[in-house]
Amino acid sequence: MKAIIRATSIAKEYPLGASQNSYVTLRESLSAAVRSPLKRFKANQPAETIMALRDVSFEVSSGEVVGIIGRNGAGKSTLLKVLSRITEPSSGRIELYGRIASLLEVGTGFHPELSGRENIYLNGAILGMTRAEIRQKFEEIIAFSEIEKFIDTPVKRYSSGMYLRLAFAVAAHLDPEILLVDEVLAVGDASFQRKCLDKMEDVTQAGRTVIFVSHNMPAITRICPRTILLEAGTVAFDGSSPEAVRRYLGSGMGTNAFREWKNIDDAPGNEIVRLCSIRVRTEDGQVCESIDIRSPVGLDMEFEVLEAGRVLVPNYYFINQEGVCAFGASEHDPEWRRRPRPTGRYLSTAWIPGNFLSEGTLIVSAAISTMDPVIIHFFERDIVAFQIIDSLDGNSARGDYAGPMPGIVRPMLTWTSQFTPSNSSPKLGGSTI
Repeated sequence: MKAIIRATSIAKEYPLGASQNSYVTLRESLSAAVRSPLKRFKANQPAETIMALRDVSFEVSSGEVVGIIGRNGAGKSTLLKVLSRITEPSSGRIELYGRIASLLEVGTGFHPELSGRENIYLNGAILGMTRAEIRQKFEEIIAFSEIEKFIDTPVKRYSSGMYLRLAFAVAAHLDPEILLVDEVLAVGDASFQRKCLDKMEDVTQAGRTVIFVSHNMPAITRICPRTILLEAGTVAFDGSSPEAVRRYLGSGMGTNAFREWKNIDDAPGNEIVRLCSIRVRTEDGQVCESIDIRSPVGLDMEFEVLEAGRVLVPNYYFINQEGVCAFGASEHDPEWRRRPRPTGRYLSTAWIPGNFLSEGTLIVSAAISTMDPVIIHFFERDIVAFQIIDSLDGNSARGDYAGPMPGIVRPMLTWTSQFTPSNSSPKLGGSTI
């Protein structure tokens, strides 16, 4: 299939600390003339630079949906700005074969003095659409954005939420061949975020090409069959989304399903207790970063007590990819509850039952504390991470439904039902008049 986007050896260099040329007054010019020669000398030195993108190459076929993930500063937004022609690459070549709509920031491309209605027509005209084509989509855009009452108000008076709703509605409804979206789901309430995801799925099913940047890993795996992982401005991986997410968790975030400290002196902790290792594992003991939603998940914490006589309690905190704390858990082993621990090495395992967590990424922080008085001996943030996968082919809470399911947990509840045929006879013993 013919490529609709082709990037060849793209690089983008930015100066650090370079001042912008601007209008100065006569007074400012005279002041500058008598400044220290040393300051003038420093101002004339070449500015330091940073490479936001380095030798980035890839192709995207027509109708393909590609995700882009990576740490903050990896070059994701810079790449989209180059693709959308907001900024020029320092070197390399971009080939685009189609009409592009981009949603890189809230309200990008809107004129603040124009009303919502006027901005819809302006954006359509920029995309090369006729007035008749825009008019056909106008009512859909208004209905999706939910801002009918303010459509004739200048957008400079909109809240950020109103800006976002209208901006996304315009970008998704004006039929571009290529849609570039940068973290639009990070703004807005949960209901609108789900609405955006559903609309993006509609856009992809209509055969349009989508480049989607997000930190929402379930959204990436749900919408994008293929994902590009950027690290330090370079393409670290380009392939299937589940594998890209696994690599992102393993290297991009510095965490995966297993962490170990072989030298006890370098391990987290203090003179009382030290952490030796943390692992995420299956029931058969295999370290695993991707767990079937129906299967139990075990988290092993191995630690060494160096000084006896303390009541020590291991703790876990589970954070989803949106930064929401799903839950915390403390050890309640009867053998060690309220009992001081002697010196030695311990292995404490917490089990999360199957059909309990929702699909998505869980990032785990670990701690050991003393409860009375409360003393935290160590707290390691984002120490391991794993992903819950719902394969859609088994006995999970999803059932036969294939759409989005909100919520941090997804328990498999017990349901009962009763049936009474419509042509059943009246129950005996009832009175009649």
